[in-house]
Amino acid sequence: MGMIGLKDLARLIDHTLLAPETSCLAVEQLCAEAVELGVGAVCVSPTMVSTAVGSLPEGFVVASVVGFPSGAHWAAVKAREAEQAYEDGAREIDMVINLAAVADGRWNEVSAEVAKLRDIVGGEVVLKVIIESALWDDTQIIESCKAAVAGGADFVKTSTGYHKAGGASIHAVRVMRDTVGSKVGVKASGGVRTFATAMEMITAGADRLGTSSARTILDGAAQTIANSDS
Repeated sequence: MGMIGLKDLARLIDHTLLAPETSCLAVEQLCAEAVELGVGAVCVSPTMVSTAVGSLPEGFVVASVVGFPSGAHWAAVKAREAEQAYEDGAREIDMVINLAAVADGRWNEVSAEVAKLRDIVGGEVVLKVIIESALWDDTQIIESCKAAVAGGADFVKTSTGYHKAGGASIHAVRVMRDTVGSKVGVKASGGVRTFATAMEMITAGADRLGTSSARTILDGAAQTIANSDS
């Protein structure tokens, strides 16, 4: 892939702040920075959705996480969490699937859980499904993606960024893209902190990036563009 424009790159970024101790002030600062940088969305914890919505211009996208970070919640609990996030103004939901179901190969259960959230939030909401790709071999990544898509996922997403197994990898993104094709999105998240890494993920097939390092990435992009023009 050739050089991507700065504004186009910014629109691929979910500017993310999910540390459990995050204050309302920190979310407000995140939102101000998001507007300044022109990112595609902000992603915050469920209890911070209303703060983010109130800190952003009308129409700016707020995403929230569900079943985060373990995924080990009852599907009904995840569905209620997603419903509340939607009521508070989130228009994108990043849900963690039941990782034990993946480990056991209970793919119908994975699909059913995703479908439950899809039914709750409706077609208006972008539903991103986190598979925690660093945990799995290629077959498990492929089957997780297939199950997520069967349940109605708009995106499959690599990682929470909180699991000890690690975050996004170029290989996982490629496998995920090859599995879902062109009609479903792939989000790389976890360890995407530099412009070089961002471009590697995009080249591998990611069309969204989850990161808390949006400014660093975009500063790196600007510097690279400036160097190429000089």
